[in-house]
Amino acid sequence: MSELSDLLNGAQAPLVVADRNAIRFVVLNRPAARNAMTRAMRADFAGILAEADRDDAVDAVILTGAGGCFSAGVDLKDRVPGAPPVEPNPGAALRALHKPVIAAIDGACVTGALEMALSCAFAIATPAARFADTHCKVGLFPRWGGGAMLSGAIGIRRARQMMLTGDFIDAATAADWGIINEVVPEETLLARASELARTMSASAKAQPLSYRLHSEMLRDFETHSTATAIEHGMLALFDQDKRTG
Repeated sequence: MSELSDLLNGAQAPLVVADRNAIRFVVLNRPAARNAMTRAMRADFAGILAEADRDDAVDAVILTGAGGCFSAGVDLKDRVPGAPPVEPNPGAALRALHKPVIAAIDGACVTGALEMALSCAFAIATPAARFADTHCKVGLFPRWGGGAMLSGAIGIRRARQMMLTGDFIDAATAADWGIINEVVPEETLLARASELARTMSASAKAQPLSYRLHSEMLRDFETHSTATAIEHGMLALFDQDKRTG
């Protein structure tokens, strides 16, 4: 994607921020590590999103990944046993945005990254995108809201299939199931994400009250539920067992 090369402009930082026509692009830029997020990246990511929400020159945010991969989620090599989680976590930080945020996904979108994609207002992907939830497979538990959000997006039976097998699904299946909104050609991924961002931003400016209430209603449907409470309870039990086991 030539547009992505333009955004990166040779930058080596693990998180690259670039503004184009009132849209703030946030690029996960550790392709050698499949854009897995370190603790430092997760802390910086939350700050970048909060700053975008405060910036009157920014109408929307597009999140994408470099090197033909969206993200592998958490960098397991960077885990610090006994260290408290980085808060707000990326999923919570994304869901806190008042401005529209769109995930533009190419390549693998795995586990924590899947939670991030589900936390965005929209998610679109190329035909090369692949999706998996491997928390259970590697002995972890979803911390960023993915359990409740995945179940709400695709239903319990399909969520069970993804969570308990850890198997990948392709982009067409992800669109059919409701994980993403659209599958678009690789060469138009960022252009289509920008188009969606501009359309939602125009609605927000034309009808601010209606847009805000619709957004809050839909977000509440996703995050304020019995499923979310159950997920938090299971996470507490998981952490307790890890500490005492």
